[in-house]
Amino acid sequence: MVQEIKDKEDFEKVLSEHKVVVVDFTATWCGPCKMVAPKFEEMSKKYPDAVFVKVDVDQCQDISQNAGIRAMPTFHIYKEKQRVTEIIGVNVTKLEADLQTALA
Repeated sequence: MVQEIKDKEDFEKVLSEHKVVVVDFTATWCGPCKMVAPKFEEMSKKYPDAVFVKVDVDQCQDISQNAGIRAMPTFHIYKEKQRVTEIIGVNVTKLEADLQTALA
């Protein structure tokens, strides 16, 4: 299940409470974001040892700016609060491969 991040406090809490966090930086107006959303949801069910979250770049501008988001969708994988990967654009194969590495 994918959680919606509401604010910076919510984001920090998720990062500190979970070992592996997969973040989808998205926007409601972004076509590719809508296209990849079902695959992201599917992945969240396939990998229960990771936490999957969405950050709306318009609603959470402070988080997006701190993360250096320049395009949507952008995916970050955090392991023990440290970002270990960044994938810009729709590349589900790379996202899954990087997630498997983070979970290993």
